[in-house]
Amino acid sequence: MAPDIIVIGAGISGLAAALDLTRAGIAVEILEARDRIGGRIFTQQDPTLNHPIELGAEFVHGLAPEIWLPLQQHNLKVNEVEGDLWCSIDQKLEKCDFFSKADEILSAMDDKYPDESFLDFLARRFPGDDHAEAKDWATRYVTGFNAANAEDVSVHWLAHGQDAEHQIEGDRAFRIVGGYQELLNVFVKDLDLRTKHVGADALVRPVEQTSTVPSTIQAPSVHVAIHLNTVVRNIQWREGTVKIEALTPHGNEIFEAPRALVTLPLGVLQTRTNFRFDPELPSDKLHALHQLVMGKVLRVTLCFREAPWVRVGRTFLSDNKPGATSGLSNLSFLFSHDEYFLTWWTQMPEHLPMITGWSPAHCAERMVGMTDGRIVDKALESLASLLGLEKAHLNSELNAAYLHNWDNDPFSRGAYSYVKTGGEGCQATLAVPLANTLFFAGEHTDTSGFNGIVHGAIASGQRAAKEILRGL
Repeated sequence: MAPDIIVIGAGISGLAAALDLTRAGIAVEILEARDRIGGRIFTQQDPTLNHPIELGAEFVHGLAPEIWLPLQQHNLKVNEVEGDLWCSIDQKLEKCDFFSKADEILSAMDDKYPDESFLDFLARRFPGDDHAEAKDWATRYVTGFNAANAEDVSVHWLAHGQDAEHQIEGDRAFRIVGGYQELLNVFVKDLDLRTKHVGADALVRPVEQTSTVPSTIQAPSVHVAIHLNTVVRNIQWREGTVKIEALTPHGNEIFEAPRALVTLPLGVLQTRTNFRFDPELPSDKLHALHQLVMGKVLRVTLCFREAPWVRVGRTFLSDNKPGATSGLSNLSFLFSHDEYFLTWWTQMPEHLPMITGWSPAHCAERMVGMTDGRIVDKALESLASLLGLEKAHLNSELNAAYLHNWDNDPFSRGAYSYVKTGGEGCQATLAVPLANTLFFAGEHTDTSGFNGIVHGAIASGQRAAKEILRGL
């Protein structure tokens, strides 16, 4: 029996939409190209530290209900990020208030003037060298947080996002104990997912049984079929009917339904490698796709036998700054001017010998074509230079290194989206349904100011589910 709707993509937006639709009694079937669910949420476990390693999304930003409601309903534990912020300045490490320094500039952004790039905004609003240091901090923030190139990112979009963050205390950051996989487990249990990729049905089980479905959540009365390892090649659509051709482990298969929800990442929609719509998307949607950029990010997590930053010599710390005597034992974030890794963070408030290097935008572009081993080597080189330690020493203390190159991932083609100058409204255009037949979700379609963030992706799926239900 054909489903009422096919959801293309089992990332968090597709799962969120499927859950709301299933609770409303709609028969849903999910097609997923990967051999797992979650999309750009990708949690692994380090066996030595017995701690989750996030290869994709890691932080819960602020107090958005899209994430906090399921976390609280399922009694999942959350830790707020704590610890000291340090900056590398003139080859010395000193405590710093990175976000306050950046906010001196960022708070001046608004949409009163015609849209412009962030670099043009700096030149217009803060000409000369009077605010050189603050402009530098702000540029690093925009590049690091948004994975955006300062020369083409929209100031109107940045200002909108900043206003949205203030509404949810977005300056606070949290981690889910056990990693984002715990949130995926919630969807697995509530949807009662059953795979179809190996012939007979198989239950998709949570990675760890951490909680039970509380009585306030109505579990669906039917199983939701999910086809893993199913790569969509062609979406043929006419009003009231969708025929999807996909490559599966059993060869080419056809999936049909009256409607489909497309949650493919922006990078996949833009590159269209071996994938097409028939008929093609309208010109306004195609134009909107070109108003967005899929930002590049490489992140490398290094796990050591002992935390090397606690051994940094006093001579390498700034002598005249508060906190120099306490060293880096409570290091949370470390900001730098490194060409490859702008930011490093630990797992504070947990004291673990684990640190993650963040390489966004142009920094990541410098490593295009490098092997994973060479990227890890660059990360060790960067960290050694920042800490004033020998790279060989860090390498000898290294237990494991983890990374996933999202730019090379054919089912992602990048990390997350940002809006180019003049692209205001492009997310709303991409979100508009076509003929009550094709619907669209994903972080790149979020209009609440949170595209690029997990709760923005969830919100887009919930918005699409409402549109589908209205159409029914």
